[in-house]
Amino acid sequence: MTAEKSRPRRNQRGLTLVELIVAFTIMALLSAMAVPMTRAKVRREKERELRWALREMRTAIDKYKDMADMGMLGQTKVDSDNYPENLQILVEGVKVSGAADKRIRFLRRVPKDPMTNTFDWGIRSTQDDPSSTSWGGQNVFDVYTKSQEKAADGTPYSEW
Repeated sequence: MTAEKSRPRRNQRGLTLVELIVAFTIMALLSAMAVPMTRAKVRREKERELRWALREMRTAIDKYKDMADMGMLGQTKVDSDNYPENLQILVEGVKVSGAADKRIRFLRRVPKDPMTNTFDWGIRSTQDDPSSTSWGGQNVFDVYTKSQEKAADGTPYSEW
């Protein structure tokens, strides 16, 4: 009976070296195909967040402009064209004319730029060239990301 235990069994299950190499190669190929799909998904998510942040800030700027044009925000700077002086004013709020202590806030906070991962946005005033990357400082007419990357269609994110 001890002689039977020392001989290897022919019906034992296991993988040979060739089978392990083939299985490892297949797994490596599948992993290599998954990485670009993951990168594309991350990029799409950042693009979605960028669109949302830009829309939120532009909507707040437009609401500020509309209320200032109606005279609801009291005195605005002469050369501001009734646009906010900076983004922080939209967060801190503006006193409503006619109400002693009432302030209107247009943003809860300045959103984070998902492309640069900072709170530093590019700003354009009404006096700036539409493709300008420097801010004249007169008012906040538009915002853009400072990222130099391009979208899948070739347009720079800073032009969104």
